[in-house]
Amino acid sequence: MHFIVKHLDKIKQIATELYGPVETEKFLTTLKDLLKTHQSGNPPVNPVRKELDESDLALICYGDNFRSTDISHLQSLKVFLDEHLAGLISLVHLLPFYPYSSDDGFAVIDYKKVNPDFGDWADIKDLHQNFELIFDAVVNHISAKSHWLREYLNGNPDYSDFFIDIDPGVDLSEVTRARVHPLLTRFEKAGKPVHLWTTFSEDQVDLNYQNPRVLLEVIDILLFYASQGARIIRLDAIGHLWKRIGTSCLSLKEAHQIVQLFHLVMDLAYPDVLLLSETNVPFRENLSYFGNGQNEVQMVYQFALPGLVLYSLHRSDATALMNWLKTVPPAPGKCLYLNVLATHDGIGVRPLEGILSDPEIAAIADNIAQTGGYTSSKKSTDGSLCPYELNSTYYSALATFQDESLNIRKYLASQAILLSLAGLPAIYIHSLFGTENDCDSARTTGQKRSVNRRKFNLSEIRGILSNPENRMTKIFFAYKKMIEIRRQQRAFHPKGSQKVIPIAGEVFSILRSSPDNLESILVLINMTPEILPVALPENVFQSKNKIRNILTDSPVQVRKEIEMSPYQVLWLKGQK
Repeated sequence: MHFIVKHLDKIKQIATELYGPVETEKFLTTLKDLLKTHQSGNPPVNPVRKELDESDLALICYGDNFRSTDISHLQSLKVFLDEHLAGLISLVHLLPFYPYSSDDGFAVIDYKKVNPDFGDWADIKDLHQNFELIFDAVVNHISAKSHWLREYLNGNPDYSDFFIDIDPGVDLSEVTRARVHPLLTRFEKAGKPVHLWTTFSEDQVDLNYQNPRVLLEVIDILLFYASQGARIIRLDAIGHLWKRIGTSCLSLKEAHQIVQLFHLVMDLAYPDVLLLSETNVPFRENLSYFGNGQNEVQMVYQFALPGLVLYSLHRSDATALMNWLKTVPPAPGKCLYLNVLATHDGIGVRPLEGILSDPEIAAIADNIAQTGGYTSSKKSTDGSLCPYELNSTYYSALATFQDESLNIRKYLASQAILLSLAGLPAIYIHSLFGTENDCDSARTTGQKRSVNRRKFNLSEIRGILSNPENRMTKIFFAYKKMIEIRRQQRAFHPKGSQKVIPIAGEVFSILRSSPDNLESILVLINMTPEILPVALPENVFQSKNKIRNILTDSPVQVRKEIEMSPYQVLWLKGQK
Protein backbone atom coordinates (compact mmCIF):
# COMPACT_ATOMS: atom_id res chain seq x y z
CA MET A 1 0.00 0.00 0.00
CA HIS A 2 2.86 2.39 0.85
CA PHE A 3 4.32 1.70 -2.61
CA ILE A 4 1.03 2.68 -4.31
CA VAL A 5 0.59 5.84 -2.23
CA LYS A 6 4.18 6.90 -2.91
CA HIS A 7 3.76 6.43 -6.66
CA LEU A 8 0.44 8.28 -6.74
CA ASP A 9 1.96 11.17 -4.78
CA LYS A 10 4.78 11.38 -7.31
CA ILE A 11 2.30 11.25 -10.19
CA LYS A 12 0.33 14.08 -8.58
CA GLN A 13 3.47 16.16 -8.13
CA ILE A 14 4.52 15.83 -11.78
CA ALA A 15 1.01 16.32 -13.14
CA THR A 16 0.59 19.47 -11.05
CA GLU A 17 3.75 20.92 -12.57
CA LEU A 18 2.43 20.16 -16.04
CA TYR A 19 -1.27 21.00 -15.69
CA GLY A 20 -1.88 22.86 -12.44
CA PRO A 21 -3.80 21.65 -9.34
CA VAL A 22 -7.36 21.82 -10.74
CA GLU A 23 -6.73 19.79 -13.88
CA THR A 24 -4.53 17.40 -11.91
CA GLU A 25 -7.39 16.40 -9.62
CA LYS A 26 -9.52 15.48 -12.64
CA PHE A 27 -6.55 13.68 -14.16
CA LEU A 28 -5.92 11.62 -11.02
CA THR A 29 -9.57 10.58 -10.70
CA THR A 30 -9.62 9.19 -14.24
CA LEU A 31 -6.16 7.64 -13.90
CA LYS A 32 -7.17 5.74 -10.75
CA ASP A 33 -10.17 4.32 -12.58
CA LEU A 34 -7.90 3.19 -15.42
CA LEU A 35 -5.53 1.53 -13.00
CA LYS A 36 -8.36 -0.27 -11.20
CA THR A 37 -9.60 -1.63 -14.53
CA HIS A 38 -6.20 -3.02 -15.44
CA GLN A 39 -5.29 -4.28 -12.00
CA SER A 40 -8.57 -6.14 -11.49
CA GLY A 41 -9.75 -6.98 -15.00
CA ASN A 42 -6.47 -7.87 -16.68
CA PRO A 43 -4.43 -10.47 -14.80
CA PRO A 44 -0.79 -10.57 -15.92
CA VAL A 45 -0.36 -12.22 -19.33
CA ASN A 46 2.87 -13.79 -18.14
CA PRO A 47 3.02 -13.34 -14.37
CA VAL A 48 6.57 -14.67 -13.89
CA ARG A 49 9.12 -13.13 -16.23
CA LYS A 50 12.84 -13.57 -15.77
CA GLU A 51 15.18 -10.63 -16.03
CA LEU A 52 16.84 -10.36 -19.42
CA ASP A 53 20.16 -12.17 -19.67
CA GLU A 54 22.69 -13.50 -22.18
CA SER A 55 20.13 -15.87 -23.67
CA ASP A 56 17.95 -12.98 -24.82
CA LEU A 57 18.08 -11.43 -28.28
CA ALA A 58 15.45 -9.40 -30.10
CA LEU A 59 14.36 -9.59 -33.72
CA ILE A 60 12.96 -6.45 -35.36
CA CYS A 61 10.39 -7.13 -38.08
CA TYR A 62 7.15 -6.05 -39.68
CA GLY A 63 4.02 -8.08 -39.21
CA ASP A 64 3.94 -8.60 -42.98
CA ASN A 65 7.62 -9.35 -43.63
CA PHE A 66 6.53 -12.84 -44.70
CA ARG A 67 3.44 -13.48 -46.78
CA SER A 68 1.48 -16.49 -47.89
CA THR A 69 -1.69 -16.97 -49.91
CA ASP A 70 -3.41 -19.32 -47.45
CA ILE A 71 -2.67 -17.81 -44.02
CA SER A 72 -2.43 -14.28 -42.57
CA HIS A 73 0.82 -12.32 -42.65
CA LEU A 74 1.21 -12.64 -38.87
CA GLN A 75 0.68 -16.39 -39.13
CA SER A 76 3.29 -16.52 -41.89
CA LEU A 77 5.70 -14.68 -39.60
CA LYS A 78 5.00 -17.19 -36.83
CA VAL A 79 5.64 -20.09 -39.22
CA PHE A 80 9.01 -18.64 -40.21
CA LEU A 81 10.03 -17.90 -36.62
CA ASP A 82 8.97 -21.32 -35.36
CA GLU A 83 10.81 -23.06 -38.19
CA HIS A 84 14.07 -21.14 -37.99
CA LEU A 85 14.47 -19.05 -34.83
CA ALA A 86 12.66 -20.78 -31.96
CA GLY A 87 15.11 -21.20 -29.11
CA LEU A 88 17.47 -18.59 -30.57
CA ILE A 89 15.45 -15.36 -30.56
CA SER A 90 13.51 -14.66 -27.38
CA LEU A 91 11.91 -11.31 -28.20
CA VAL A 92 10.14 -10.16 -31.36
CA HIS A 93 9.80 -6.45 -31.95
CA LEU A 94 6.67 -6.19 -34.06
CA LEU A 95 6.85 -2.86 -35.84
CA PRO A 96 3.45 -1.10 -35.89
CA PHE A 97 0.84 -3.69 -36.80
CA TYR A 98 -2.14 -1.37 -36.39
CA PRO A 99 -4.29 0.07 -39.20
CA TYR A 100 -2.30 2.90 -40.79
CA SER A 101 -2.39 5.39 -43.64
CA SER A 102 1.33 5.94 -44.46
CA ASP A 103 4.97 5.53 -43.36
CA ASP A 104 4.71 1.73 -43.23
CA GLY A 105 2.71 1.77 -40.02
CA PHE A 106 3.90 4.89 -38.25
CA ALA A 107 0.79 6.91 -39.13
CA VAL A 108 -1.59 4.96 -36.90
CA ILE A 109 -5.33 5.15 -37.57
CA ASP A 110 -6.47 3.06 -34.58
CA TYR A 111 -4.09 2.18 -31.74
CA LYS A 112 -6.13 -0.73 -30.42
CA LYS A 113 -6.82 -2.68 -33.60
CA VAL A 114 -4.65 -5.05 -35.61
CA ASN A 115 -4.32 -4.19 -39.28
CA PRO A 116 -6.77 -6.64 -40.89
CA ASP A 117 -4.31 -7.07 -43.77
CA PHE A 118 -1.90 -8.57 -41.21
CA GLY A 119 -4.27 -10.65 -39.07
CA ASP A 120 -5.92 -10.13 -35.69
CA TRP A 121 -5.23 -10.15 -31.95
CA ALA A 122 -5.53 -13.94 -31.91
CA ASP A 123 -2.48 -14.05 -34.21
CA ILE A 124 -0.58 -11.79 -31.81
CA LYS A 125 -1.52 -14.10 -28.95
CA ASP A 126 -0.31 -17.15 -30.92
CA LEU A 127 3.01 -15.42 -31.62
CA HIS A 128 3.35 -14.68 -27.92
CA GLN A 129 3.27 -18.39 -27.10
CA ASN A 130 6.92 -18.84 -28.11
CA PHE A 131 8.26 -15.29 -28.04
CA GLU A 132 8.14 -12.26 -25.79
CA LEU A 133 6.86 -9.23 -27.69
CA ILE A 134 7.90 -5.62 -28.19
CA PHE A 135 5.11 -3.24 -29.24
CA ASP A 136 5.46 0.24 -30.71
CA ALA A 137 3.63 3.10 -29.05
CA VAL A 138 3.52 5.68 -31.84
CA VAL A 139 2.13 8.37 -29.58
CA ASN A 140 3.83 11.59 -30.65
CA HIS A 141 1.43 11.73 -33.59
CA ILE A 142 -1.56 10.00 -35.13
CA SER A 143 -2.81 9.51 -38.68
CA ALA A 144 -4.67 12.31 -40.41
CA LYS A 145 -7.21 9.57 -41.28
CA SER A 146 -7.83 8.74 -37.61
CA HIS A 147 -11.11 9.01 -35.73
CA TRP A 148 -9.43 11.43 -33.30
CA LEU A 149 -8.54 13.96 -35.97
CA ARG A 150 -11.84 13.57 -37.78
CA GLU A 151 -13.79 14.33 -34.58
CA TYR A 152 -11.50 17.27 -33.81
CA LEU A 153 -12.09 18.75 -37.28
CA ASN A 154 -15.85 18.17 -36.90
CA GLY A 155 -15.79 20.29 -33.76
CA ASN A 156 -16.55 17.48 -31.29
CA PRO A 157 -15.82 19.05 -27.86
CA ASP A 158 -14.54 15.69 -26.56
CA TYR A 159 -11.57 16.13 -28.91
CA SER A 160 -10.98 19.85 -28.55
CA ASP A 161 -7.30 20.71 -28.05
CA PHE A 162 -6.21 17.18 -29.00
CA PHE A 163 -3.97 18.75 -31.63
CA ILE A 164 -1.74 21.82 -31.86
CA ASP A 165 -3.14 24.70 -33.91
CA ILE A 166 -0.51 27.38 -34.60
CA ASP A 167 -0.77 30.69 -36.41
CA PRO A 168 1.42 30.21 -39.52
CA GLY A 169 2.93 33.64 -38.84
CA VAL A 170 4.57 32.44 -35.62
CA ASP A 171 8.37 32.06 -35.79
CA LEU A 172 9.12 28.31 -35.50
CA SER A 173 12.69 28.48 -36.79
CA GLU A 174 14.14 27.16 -33.51
CA VAL A 175 12.29 23.84 -33.78
CA THR A 176 14.54 20.84 -34.44
CA ARG A 177 13.28 19.21 -37.62
CA ALA A 178 13.48 15.62 -38.80
CA ARG A 179 12.12 16.36 -42.25
CA VAL A 180 12.15 19.09 -44.89
CA HIS A 181 8.36 19.45 -45.39
CA PRO A 182 6.52 22.42 -43.78
CA LEU A 183 6.08 22.01 -40.03
CA LEU A 184 2.44 23.12 -40.15
CA THR A 185 -0.25 21.51 -42.30
CA ARG A 186 -3.51 23.22 -43.23
CA PHE A 187 -6.80 21.47 -42.41
CA GLU A 188 -10.44 22.61 -42.35
CA LYS A 189 -12.15 22.66 -38.95
CA ALA A 190 -15.87 23.38 -39.00
CA GLY A 191 -15.41 25.32 -42.24
CA LYS A 192 -12.44 27.37 -41.02
CA PRO A 193 -8.73 26.79 -41.69
CA VAL A 194 -6.46 25.49 -38.92
CA HIS A 195 -2.73 24.90 -39.18
CA LEU A 196 -1.73 21.81 -37.22
CA TRP A 197 1.72 20.76 -36.06
CA THR A 198 3.04 17.87 -38.19
CA THR A 199 6.62 17.02 -37.24
CA PHE A 200 7.07 14.07 -39.59
CA SER A 201 4.58 14.44 -42.45
CA GLU A 202 1.26 16.02 -43.35
CA ASP A 203 -0.35 12.63 -42.64
CA GLN A 204 1.17 12.39 -39.13
CA VAL A 205 -0.48 14.98 -36.90
CA ASP A 206 1.17 15.68 -33.56
CA LEU A 207 -0.84 15.16 -30.38
CA ASN A 208 -1.18 17.96 -27.84
CA TYR A 209 0.17 16.75 -24.50
CA GLN A 210 -0.63 20.09 -22.93
CA ASN A 211 -4.15 18.67 -22.83
CA PRO A 212 -4.23 16.14 -19.94
CA ARG A 213 -7.02 14.20 -21.67
CA VAL A 214 -4.55 13.34 -24.45
CA LEU A 215 -2.13 11.99 -21.85
CA LEU A 216 -4.89 9.87 -20.30
CA GLU A 217 -5.80 8.41 -23.70
CA VAL A 218 -2.16 7.50 -24.31
CA ILE A 219 -1.75 5.96 -20.86
CA ASP A 220 -4.81 3.82 -21.58
CA ILE A 221 -3.14 2.67 -24.82
CA LEU A 222 0.10 1.74 -23.02
CA LEU A 223 -1.84 -0.23 -20.42
CA PHE A 224 -3.77 -1.96 -23.20
CA TYR A 225 -0.53 -3.00 -24.91
CA ALA A 226 0.78 -4.42 -21.66
CA SER A 227 -2.48 -6.35 -21.20
CA GLN A 228 -2.00 -7.85 -24.68
CA GLY A 229 1.38 -9.30 -23.79
CA ALA A 230 3.94 -6.57 -24.52
CA ARG A 231 7.17 -7.22 -22.60
CA ILE A 232 8.76 -4.02 -23.88
CA ILE A 233 6.97 -0.91 -25.16
CA ARG A 234 8.95 1.24 -27.55
CA LEU A 235 8.14 4.93 -27.19
CA ASP A 236 8.46 6.19 -30.76
CA ALA A 237 9.79 9.74 -31.32
CA ILE A 238 9.30 10.38 -27.63
CA GLY A 239 11.59 13.40 -27.53
CA HIS A 240 9.14 15.45 -29.64
CA LEU A 241 6.18 15.09 -27.24
CA TRP A 242 6.11 18.56 -25.74
CA LYS A 243 6.15 21.78 -27.73
CA ARG A 244 7.15 25.21 -26.44
CA ILE A 245 7.47 28.03 -28.95
CA GLY A 246 10.95 29.56 -29.05
CA THR A 247 12.71 26.28 -28.17
CA SER A 248 13.95 23.25 -30.10
CA CYS A 249 10.79 21.38 -28.97
CA LEU A 250 13.02 18.33 -28.54
CA SER A 251 13.81 16.60 -25.24
CA LEU A 252 12.28 19.39 -23.20
CA LYS A 253 11.90 18.97 -19.43
CA GLU A 254 8.17 18.33 -19.89
CA ALA A 255 8.85 15.48 -22.34
CA HIS A 256 10.96 13.81 -19.67
CA GLN A 257 8.21 14.38 -17.12
CA ILE A 258 5.69 12.66 -19.39
CA VAL A 259 8.06 9.69 -19.65
CA GLN A 260 8.34 9.67 -15.85
CA LEU A 261 4.56 9.49 -15.62
CA PHE A 262 4.52 6.57 -18.06
CA HIS A 263 7.10 4.80 -15.87
CA LEU A 264 5.17 5.37 -12.66
CA VAL A 265 1.89 4.16 -14.17
CA MET A 266 3.43 1.03 -15.65
CA ASP A 267 5.17 0.34 -12.36
CA LEU A 268 1.78 0.32 -10.65
CA ALA A 269 -0.07 -1.83 -13.18
CA TYR A 270 2.54 -3.93 -15.05
CA PRO A 271 5.89 -3.63 -13.24
CA ASP A 272 7.61 -6.25 -15.41
CA VAL A 273 6.95 -4.29 -18.63
CA LEU A 274 9.96 -2.27 -19.78
CA LEU A 275 9.95 1.07 -21.60
CA LEU A 276 12.31 1.77 -24.49
CA SER A 277 12.95 5.30 -25.75
CA GLU A 278 13.40 6.02 -29.45
CA THR A 279 15.25 9.31 -29.84
CA ASN A 280 17.39 10.14 -32.85
CA VAL A 281 19.54 12.65 -30.98
CA PRO A 282 23.22 13.06 -30.05
CA PHE A 283 24.64 10.37 -27.77
CA ARG A 284 24.64 12.25 -24.44
CA GLU A 285 21.14 13.57 -24.96
CA ASN A 286 19.98 10.04 -25.70
CA LEU A 287 21.33 8.81 -22.36
CA SER A 288 19.24 11.43 -20.55
CA TYR A 289 16.16 9.23 -21.06
CA PHE A 290 17.49 6.86 -18.41
CA GLY A 291 16.64 9.71 -16.02
CA ASN A 292 18.18 8.92 -12.64
CA GLY A 293 18.31 5.24 -13.56
CA GLN A 294 14.99 4.49 -11.87
CA ASN A 295 12.40 7.01 -13.04
CA GLU A 296 12.30 7.09 -16.87
CA VAL A 297 12.87 4.34 -19.45
CA GLN A 298 14.67 1.11 -18.66
CA MET A 299 16.15 0.78 -22.14
CA VAL A 300 17.90 3.20 -24.50
CA TYR A 301 19.11 2.58 -28.05
CA GLN A 302 22.80 2.80 -28.88
CA PHE A 303 22.09 4.77 -32.04
CA ALA A 304 25.70 5.86 -32.51
CA LEU A 305 26.73 2.24 -33.04
CA PRO A 306 25.53 1.66 -36.65
CA GLY A 307 27.40 4.62 -38.08
CA LEU A 308 30.55 4.00 -36.05
CA VAL A 309 30.77 0.34 -37.10
CA LEU A 310 30.30 1.33 -40.75
CA TYR A 311 32.94 4.04 -40.45
CA SER A 312 35.39 1.65 -38.77
CA LEU A 313 34.99 -1.13 -41.34
CA HIS A 314 35.17 1.32 -44.24
CA ARG A 315 38.49 2.62 -42.86
CA SER A 316 39.76 -0.78 -41.61
CA ASP A 317 40.38 0.92 -38.28
CA ALA A 318 38.42 0.46 -35.05
CA THR A 319 40.01 3.40 -33.22
CA ALA A 320 37.00 5.75 -33.37
CA LEU A 321 34.61 2.97 -32.35
CA MET A 322 36.70 1.87 -29.38
CA ASN A 323 37.40 5.45 -28.27
CA TRP A 324 33.65 6.00 -28.18
CA LEU A 325 33.08 2.76 -26.25
CA LYS A 326 35.48 4.05 -23.60
CA THR A 327 33.09 6.96 -23.01
CA VAL A 328 29.94 4.84 -22.77
CA PRO A 329 29.02 4.52 -19.09
CA PRO A 330 27.47 1.31 -17.81
CA ALA A 331 23.68 1.46 -18.00
CA PRO A 332 22.51 2.60 -14.54
CA GLY A 333 20.82 0.25 -12.09
CA LYS A 334 18.71 -2.35 -13.86
CA CYS A 335 18.62 -0.34 -17.08
CA LEU A 336 19.96 -1.75 -20.35
CA TYR A 337 21.30 -0.55 -23.66
CA LEU A 338 19.55 -1.83 -26.76
CA ASN A 339 22.21 -2.39 -29.40
CA VAL A 340 21.31 -2.21 -33.09
CA LEU A 341 23.17 -1.95 -36.38
CA ALA A 342 20.10 -1.72 -38.62
CA THR A 343 16.42 -1.01 -38.15
CA HIS A 344 13.38 -0.32 -40.33
CA ASP A 345 14.55 3.31 -40.41
CA GLY A 346 17.80 4.51 -41.84
CA ILE A 347 21.15 4.84 -40.09
CA GLY A 348 20.85 7.94 -37.92
CA VAL A 349 23.41 10.70 -38.41
CA ARG A 350 22.57 12.91 -35.42
CA PRO A 351 23.80 10.32 -32.86
CA LEU A 352 27.27 10.70 -34.43
CA GLU A 353 27.42 14.42 -33.68
CA GLY A 354 30.29 15.12 -31.31
CA ILE A 355 31.81 11.69 -32.00
CA LEU A 356 32.78 12.03 -35.66
CA SER A 357 33.57 15.24 -37.53
CA ASP A 358 31.37 16.55 -40.33
CA PRO A 359 33.88 15.37 -43.01
CA GLU A 360 33.97 11.90 -41.41
CA ILE A 361 30.17 11.71 -41.43
CA ALA A 362 30.17 12.90 -45.04
CA ALA A 363 32.59 10.09 -45.88
CA ILE A 364 30.09 7.51 -44.59
CA ALA A 365 27.35 9.10 -46.71
CA ASP A 366 29.64 8.97 -49.75
CA ASN A 367 30.26 5.25 -49.18
CA ILE A 368 26.50 4.66 -48.85
CA ALA A 369 25.93 6.41 -52.19
CA GLN A 370 28.66 4.36 -53.87
CA THR A 371 26.96 1.12 -52.79
CA GLY A 372 23.51 2.17 -54.05
CA GLY A 373 22.04 3.74 -50.92
CA TYR A 374 20.58 7.18 -50.23
CA THR A 375 20.91 10.10 -47.84
CA SER A 376 17.82 11.73 -46.28
CA SER A 377 18.18 15.34 -45.16
CA LYS A 378 16.61 17.59 -42.58
CA LYS A 379 16.26 21.36 -42.40
CA SER A 380 18.57 23.11 -39.92
CA THR A 381 17.51 26.16 -37.94
CA ASP A 382 19.33 28.36 -40.49
CA GLY A 383 17.26 26.83 -43.30
CA SER A 384 20.07 24.76 -44.80
CA LEU A 385 19.84 21.02 -45.45
CA CYS A 386 22.06 18.53 -43.67
CA PRO A 387 22.15 14.70 -43.50
CA TYR A 388 19.64 13.21 -41.09
CA GLU A 389 19.81 9.50 -41.90
CA LEU A 390 21.42 7.12 -44.38
CA ASN A 391 19.14 4.68 -46.19
CA SER A 392 20.62 1.31 -47.08
CA THR A 393 20.59 -2.28 -45.95
CA TYR A 394 23.56 -2.92 -43.71
CA TYR A 395 24.92 -5.58 -46.02
CA SER A 396 24.88 -3.32 -49.07
CA ALA A 397 26.52 -0.54 -47.07
CA LEU A 398 29.48 -2.84 -46.42
CA ALA A 399 29.62 -4.78 -49.70
CA THR A 400 32.51 -2.90 -51.32
CA PHE A 401 34.44 -5.86 -52.77
CA GLN A 402 34.02 -7.77 -56.01
CA ASP A 403 34.74 -10.93 -53.99
CA GLU A 404 31.40 -12.00 -52.44
CA SER A 405 33.07 -14.23 -49.87
CA LEU A 406 35.05 -11.24 -48.59
CA ASN A 407 31.87 -9.14 -48.41
CA ILE A 408 30.24 -11.89 -46.35
CA ARG A 409 33.18 -12.06 -43.94
CA LYS A 410 33.18 -8.29 -43.57
CA TYR A 411 29.45 -8.23 -42.95
CA LEU A 412 29.54 -11.02 -40.36
CA ALA A 413 32.36 -9.18 -38.58
CA SER A 414 30.01 -6.22 -38.17
CA GLN A 415 27.30 -8.43 -36.71
CA ALA A 416 29.78 -10.06 -34.34
CA ILE A 417 30.46 -6.61 -32.90
CA LEU A 418 26.73 -6.21 -32.25
CA LEU A 419 26.53 -9.60 -30.51
CA SER A 420 29.59 -8.91 -28.37
CA LEU A 421 28.64 -5.65 -26.69
CA ALA A 422 27.09 -5.09 -23.26
CA GLY A 423 23.34 -4.69 -23.57
CA LEU A 424 20.57 -6.46 -25.44
CA PRO A 425 21.24 -7.05 -29.16
CA ALA A 426 18.33 -6.35 -31.52
CA ILE A 427 18.68 -7.72 -35.05
CA TYR A 428 16.67 -6.33 -37.94
CA ILE A 429 15.10 -9.09 -40.03
CA HIS A 430 17.07 -8.13 -43.14
CA SER A 431 20.32 -8.26 -41.20
CA LEU A 432 19.75 -11.96 -40.58
CA PHE A 433 19.88 -12.57 -44.33
CA GLY A 434 22.24 -9.85 -45.46
CA THR A 435 19.55 -8.56 -47.79
CA GLU A 436 20.72 -6.22 -50.56
CA ASN A 437 19.23 -2.79 -51.28
CA ASP A 438 15.72 -2.92 -52.71
CA CYS A 439 16.12 0.10 -54.99
CA ASP A 440 13.09 -0.89 -57.08
CA SER A 441 10.80 -0.50 -54.06
CA ALA A 442 12.39 2.84 -53.18
CA ARG A 443 11.69 4.11 -56.70
CA THR A 444 8.15 2.70 -56.70
CA THR A 445 7.12 4.19 -53.35
CA GLY A 446 9.18 7.35 -53.65
CA GLN A 447 10.39 6.64 -50.10
CA LYS A 448 14.12 6.19 -49.52
CA ARG A 449 13.46 4.01 -46.47
CA SER A 450 11.79 1.40 -48.70
CA VAL A 451 15.27 0.35 -49.79
CA ASN A 452 15.53 -1.57 -46.50
CA ARG A 453 11.94 -2.85 -46.16
CA ARG A 454 11.63 -5.74 -48.58
CA LYS A 455 8.81 -8.24 -48.05
CA PHE A 456 9.18 -11.98 -48.74
CA ASN A 457 6.76 -14.65 -49.80
CA LEU A 458 7.09 -17.50 -47.32
CA SER A 459 7.75 -19.95 -50.16
CA GLU A 460 10.38 -17.57 -51.57
CA ILE A 461 12.42 -17.40 -48.38
CA ARG A 462 12.12 -21.16 -47.91
CA GLY A 463 13.54 -21.62 -51.40
CA ILE A 464 16.41 -19.25 -50.71
CA LEU A 465 17.34 -20.96 -47.44
CA SER A 466 17.25 -24.41 -49.04
CA ASN A 467 20.08 -23.42 -51.40
CA PRO A 468 23.42 -23.70 -49.56
CA GLU A 469 25.20 -21.74 -52.29
CA ASN A 470 22.98 -18.67 -51.92
CA ARG A 471 24.70 -15.70 -50.26
CA MET A 472 21.71 -15.03 -48.00
CA THR A 473 21.71 -18.67 -46.88
CA LYS A 474 25.40 -18.54 -46.00
CA ILE A 475 24.89 -15.42 -43.93
CA PHE A 476 21.72 -16.68 -42.25
CA PHE A 477 23.20 -19.94 -40.97
CA ALA A 478 26.52 -18.36 -39.98
CA TYR A 479 24.58 -15.73 -38.05
CA LYS A 480 22.44 -18.37 -36.35
CA LYS A 481 25.58 -20.19 -35.24
CA MET A 482 26.98 -17.04 -33.63
CA ILE A 483 23.68 -16.45 -31.85
CA GLU A 484 23.52 -20.01 -30.57
CA ILE A 485 27.03 -19.78 -29.12
CA ARG A 486 26.49 -16.33 -27.66
CA ARG A 487 23.36 -17.38 -25.77
CA GLN A 488 25.36 -19.93 -23.78
CA GLN A 489 28.03 -17.52 -22.53
CA ARG A 490 27.48 -15.83 -19.19
CA ALA A 491 30.19 -13.31 -20.13
CA PHE A 492 27.76 -11.87 -22.70
CA HIS A 493 25.17 -11.03 -20.03
CA PRO A 494 23.68 -7.60 -20.90
CA LYS A 495 24.75 -6.24 -17.51
CA GLY A 496 28.20 -7.83 -17.60
CA SER A 497 31.24 -5.56 -17.65
CA GLN A 498 32.87 -4.35 -20.85
CA LYS A 499 36.44 -3.15 -21.13
CA VAL A 500 38.26 -1.85 -24.19
CA ILE A 501 41.58 -3.67 -24.61
CA PRO A 502 43.97 -1.62 -26.77
CA ILE A 503 45.87 -3.86 -29.20
CA ALA A 504 46.02 -2.17 -32.60
CA GLY A 505 43.82 0.18 -34.57
CA GLU A 506 43.02 -2.57 -37.06
CA VAL A 507 41.58 -4.82 -34.33
CA PHE A 508 38.30 -4.40 -32.49
CA SER A 509 39.14 -5.71 -29.03
CA ILE A 510 37.07 -5.77 -25.86
CA LEU A 511 36.94 -7.95 -22.77
CA ARG A 512 33.46 -9.02 -21.64
CA SER A 513 32.92 -10.46 -18.17
CA SER A 514 29.92 -11.95 -16.42
CA PRO A 515 28.25 -9.92 -13.64
CA ASP A 516 29.93 -12.16 -11.04
CA ASN A 517 33.32 -11.88 -12.85
CA LEU A 518 33.65 -15.66 -12.95
CA GLU A 519 33.68 -15.87 -16.76
CA SER A 520 35.38 -13.69 -19.35
CA ILE A 521 35.64 -13.61 -23.13
CA LEU A 522 38.18 -11.64 -25.12
CA VAL A 523 36.61 -10.44 -28.37
CA LEU A 524 39.03 -9.86 -31.23
CA ILE A 525 37.84 -8.85 -34.71
CA ASN A 526 40.13 -8.12 -37.63
CA MET A 527 38.68 -4.98 -39.23
CA THR A 528 40.74 -5.35 -42.39
CA PRO A 529 40.72 -7.48 -45.57
CA GLU A 530 44.32 -8.50 -44.84
CA ILE A 531 45.97 -11.26 -42.82
CA LEU A 532 46.92 -9.62 -39.56
CA PRO A 533 49.43 -10.72 -36.89
CA VAL A 534 48.01 -9.87 -33.44
CA ALA A 535 49.80 -9.97 -30.11
CA LEU A 536 47.51 -11.04 -27.28
CA PRO A 537 47.45 -8.63 -24.34
CA GLU A 538 49.14 -9.62 -21.11
CA ASN A 539 47.19 -10.51 -17.97
CA VAL A 540 43.93 -11.36 -19.70
CA PHE A 541 44.34 -15.12 -19.45
CA GLN A 542 45.95 -17.04 -16.62
CA SER A 543 47.60 -19.36 -19.10
CA LYS A 544 48.08 -18.78 -22.83
CA ASN A 545 48.28 -22.53 -23.24
CA LYS A 546 44.59 -22.97 -22.34
CA ILE A 547 42.68 -20.69 -24.66
CA ARG A 548 39.82 -21.72 -26.94
CA ASN A 549 38.01 -19.91 -29.69
CA ILE A 550 34.43 -20.72 -28.72
CA LEU A 551 33.15 -19.89 -32.22
CA THR A 552 34.98 -22.91 -33.60
CA ASP A 553 35.40 -24.81 -30.32
CA SER A 554 39.09 -25.15 -31.05
CA PRO A 555 42.25 -24.41 -29.07
CA VAL A 556 44.26 -21.34 -29.96
CA GLN A 557 48.01 -21.83 -30.08
CA VAL A 558 49.66 -18.68 -28.78
CA ARG A 559 53.32 -17.90 -28.96
CA LYS A 560 54.25 -14.27 -29.38
CA GLU A 561 51.24 -13.54 -31.55
CA ILE A 562 48.36 -15.09 -33.43
CA GLU A 563 47.52 -14.69 -37.10
CA MET A 564 44.05 -13.45 -37.94
CA SER A 565 42.56 -13.98 -41.39
CA PRO A 566 40.64 -11.15 -43.14
CA TYR A 567 37.69 -10.00 -41.00
CA GLN A 568 38.13 -12.97 -38.68
CA VAL A 569 36.17 -13.02 -35.43
CA LEU A 570 37.63 -14.62 -32.32
CA TRP A 571 35.75 -15.12 -29.08
CA LEU A 572 38.54 -16.31 -26.82
CA LYS A 573 37.86 -17.98 -23.52
CA GLY A 574 40.38 -19.32 -21.04
CA GLN A 575 40.04 -22.92 -19.95
CA LYS A 576 39.95 -23.75 -16.28
